[in-house]
Amino acid sequence: MLTLHHLNDSRSQRILWLLEELGAPYELKTYQRDAKTRLAPPELEAIHPLGKSPVIVDGDVRIAESGAIVDYIIRRYGKGAMMPARDSADFEAYNEWLHYAEGSAMLPLMLNLYVSRLKEAGAPLHPRIDSELANHLGYADRALQGRQFFVGDALTGADIQMSFVPEMAKAFGRLAPHANLAAWLDRMHARPAFQRSVAKGGAYRFAT
Repeated sequence: MLTLHHLNDSRSQRILWLLEELGAPYELKTYQRDAKTRLAPPELEAIHPLGKSPVIVDGDVRIAESGAIVDYIIRRYGKGAMMPARDSADFEAYNEWLHYAEGSAMLPLMLNLYVSRLKEAGAPLHPRIDSELANHLGYADRALQGRQFFVGDALTGADIQMSFVPEMAKAFGRLAPHANLAAWLDRMHARPAFQRSVAKGGAYRFAT
């Protein structure tokens, strides 16, 4: 059986959501961040050398990168659901969103998180970070104009993978100007599978 090693307030929440959407069998092992340092506990290093989460273990398969995890779970357990057919017009857009979430969109959000902790010393960096945040959040917002999902007419792994971006933007108070993205996040939060994932894994409580 697939095991998800889940850390609170982390990207592993979306993996838990995906498993709930698919109704796939899984075992959940939970870990808690250090209350002061916000770092993952050392126990995770026994699961993967990076000591990060999410990590899944499925037989001999062990994966620590969330985009690769989403892709693996959908191919292994999706039974054709939650991704476009590889020969369809939507597949390349799906694949791009799947990689864009971590490849580009998360960088300014993480920079904002870390630079904010520098207080006044980080002030010179904020104009560029703010510009990049507006650029990427605006891009995602425009992509959802008149759409319910990022790709096609049903939930896909692209939505699962992109979800952490507006979650963090909301925590930083940056989501409100992007109405399409904010409304999309509200729709995702209303899904029964998402609510089950929160009940099992805990709601996000980012230390911003």
